[in-house]
Amino acid sequence: MSRVLVLDDDPRIRQMLQRYLTGEGYTVALAGTLQQAHQAFAQQSINLVLLDLKLGSENGLDFARAIRATDRRTPIIILSSKDDVVDKVVGLEVGADDYIAKPFHLRELLARIRTAVRRVEVDFIDESLLPVGPSRSDNVSFGNWRMARASRLVTNHLGQELPLTSKEYKLLDVFVERPRRVLSRDHLINEVSGRTWNAYDRSIDTQIRRLRKKIEEDPGNPKLIKTVRGEGYMFSADVHVGSDLS
Repeated sequence: MSRVLVLDDDPRIRQMLQRYLTGEGYTVALAGTLQQAHQAFAQQSINLVLLDLKLGSENGLDFARAIRATDRRTPIIILSSKDDVVDKVVGLEVGADDYIAKPFHLRELLARIRTAVRRVEVDFIDESLLPVGPSRSDNVSFGNWRMARASRLVTNHLGQELPLTSKEYKLLDVFVERPRRVLSRDHLINEVSGRTWNAYDRSIDTQIRRLRKKIEEDPGNPKLIKTVRGEGYMFSADVHVGSDLS
């Protein structure tokens, strides 16, 4: 369970965020001053920090600087009533991962939190414990399909070419390279489109539906690309390297 530290001098905001995030399955630690925030961060295992820039006579950026002096991993999201580009740039330069101006929508904040936590989990995962996928130059096979990755050619067992759009091929290529791993929507859309996913973005789901229609025997009951509820998708087929595609 992820633990979120909320640093804000407004008790109403602290209580609102505590109620909402607790309802979404997070453990929440609260701080109204820099001293309280330092104590909470030192005494508890914190997975993400939400901090306000203006804390009376104190500045939330000082806490962000202190964290980044020794910790490059824990995500920091700035919440501020100042929607000023200078504050935003300074916050990001200090090491914050994201910036949301007050007032904000709780659902958007939740999406930003999930994305930040997920990104850390992906970045720090032990690759040695995961299945090893093929290299970009390998010919591979899975199910009834053959894939020449160097030439970006996908054919069925009869040798008939499968027509794929550029994004459909990229999506399939990502799955083939990471078989039997759960891949988040954020990871997939970053690989395919080079941008960050948000909770209202359904484009990756649309692309997966289209890809399923082309490679699954029964798209309504997929066997190759599985949905992992609340996490993303997994390519569940065995990927064999060195298939003859000539």
